[in-house]
Amino acid sequence: MQISTAWRRIAFVFLPFAAGYYLSYLFRTINALIAGHLSSDTGLGTADLGLLTSVYFLVFAAAQIPIGVLLDRFGPRRVQSVLLLLAAAGAGLFAVSTSFLSLLIARAMIGLGVAAALTAGLKSIILWFPRERVTLLNGYMIMLGSLGAVTATTPVEHLLAWMGWRPLFEILAAATGVTAILIYVVVPERPIVPSTAHATLGSVFGDRRFWRIAPLSATCIGSAWSLQGLWASPWLTDVEGLDRAGLVRQLLTMSIVLSCGAWFFGTTVHYIKRRGIGTETILVMVSVLFVAAELALILRAPLPSIVLWSVVAIVGTATVASFAVIADYFPPELAGRANGALNVLHFGWAFLAQFGTGLILEQWSANGGHRPVQAYQVAFGLNVALQIAALLWFALPWAGYLASRMRPIPFLVPADVFDLVVSVSSYEDSLILLPADDDAEW
Repeated sequence: MQISTAWRRIAFVFLPFAAGYYLSYLFRTINALIAGHLSSDTGLGTADLGLLTSVYFLVFAAAQIPIGVLLDRFGPRRVQSVLLLLAAAGAGLFAVSTSFLSLLIARAMIGLGVAAALTAGLKSIILWFPRERVTLLNGYMIMLGSLGAVTATTPVEHLLAWMGWRPLFEILAAATGVTAILIYVVVPERPIVPSTAHATLGSVFGDRRFWRIAPLSATCIGSAWSLQGLWASPWLTDVEGLDRAGLVRQLLTMSIVLSCGAWFFGTTVHYIKRRGIGTETILVMVSVLFVAAELALILRAPLPSIVLWSVVAIVGTATVASFAVIADYFPPELAGRANGALNVLHFGWAFLAQFGTGLILEQWSANGGHRPVQAYQVAFGLNVALQIAALLWFALPWAGYLASRMRPIPFLVPADVFDLVVSVSSYEDSLILLPADDDAEW
C-alpha cells in the first residue's frame, strides 16, 4: 500500500528535525543532573557552573539572527545538518575535557551546533505543510523535542551510575553525528522563495508589535529555561531538602509536564486560532500564571512544590504560543528571520538569568554545601520583578484602549436643521463606495 504524501512528509521531514530538537533539549537540560559530577571532578564553583551552563544560551542567542538568514536563504536541511556536526564535535570535546576553559569551549560548540534545532524545524514545517496545520505541528515538534528533558532525568541518572558522564557524552556525540547525516540524506530539498526587497531583518525589528510581545515572551520563557535547566536542582536540595532520589523524581515529573505542555499549547493555540481568538491571550495568561507560581515559591506559600515547579516547566513550552504570534505577524519568507529574532531574546535572557542567578547566589556563603533560602529569594525575585515590568509593558496599549472606552458619554444636545444637514453631508463625503462584481457582491 502506497504511503500518503502527508505521512511521507512526517517520516522524511518532520521526524528527522524533531530528532535534532530532541538532542538540543537534552544538551540544554542535562547539566542540571550532572552538575554535582562536574563540580566534584573538575572543582567548579557555583559561579563557574552557572557560566558553563549558561554559555550554551549565550552562543545560542548570538547565532539566531545569522542562522535565521541562512535558513531563509539555504533551507533547513543544509543548515541543520552542518551545525549538528559541530555539536557532535563539541560533545566529543566535552567528554575528554579536564579544565574549565576546555569545558567552556566545548559547551559553546554544542550551543552553536544546536542553535538551529528549533528554528530549522519550524522552517521545515512552514515549507512542507499546510499553513492551517503549522501551529499544531509546532506544538508536536516542541513536544517531541522536550522528551530530551525527560531523558535528562532518570534515564541519564542510570547511565551516570553505570558509566559516568564522560562516556555518556561520547554516546551523545555519536548520536548527534548520526542525526546530522540522517537529516542531510533523508530530508528532501525544497525550493526557497527569495525574499522581496522589503522582506528584510529590518522588517522584523522595525515592527512595533514585535517589541510589544518580545520582552514578555523572553523574560518568562527564558527564565523558565534557566530554572529548569540548572537552578531547580539546587533549590530543591538546598531549600526543599530533597535527597538525590527525590530530586531525580521531581526533575522527571517536571520534564514530563514540559512535554505534555507542548502538546497542550499546540492543540490549544490551533483550536483558538480557528475561532478567531488572538494567540496573545494564551501567552498573557501563561505569563500571569508563571509569575504567580514564582511568587508562591519565593514566599514559601503552603502549596505542593511539585505543582509550582510543574508550572515553571510548562512555561518553557510557551514558545508554541510565541511563535504562533510571530507567524501571524510576518509572511513565510520572513519566518527564519522572525523566529530567530525572537529566539535571540529567549536565549539571551536565559543566559542572563542563569549566569546572574549564579553570581547572586555566590554572595552568600554555603553552610554544609547548602545556601540559605534568602539567597534564592533575592535571585528569583529579581527575575520576577522584570517579568512583571514586561507584562505591564505589554498591557499598556490595552490599558489605553480600555481607558478610551470608559470615558463618560457626553449628553446629546438638540441640533438645528442646518447642523443636521451638515453632519449628514460630512458623513456621506467620508464614505468609500465599492463597485459590485457580477454576482452583486462587494
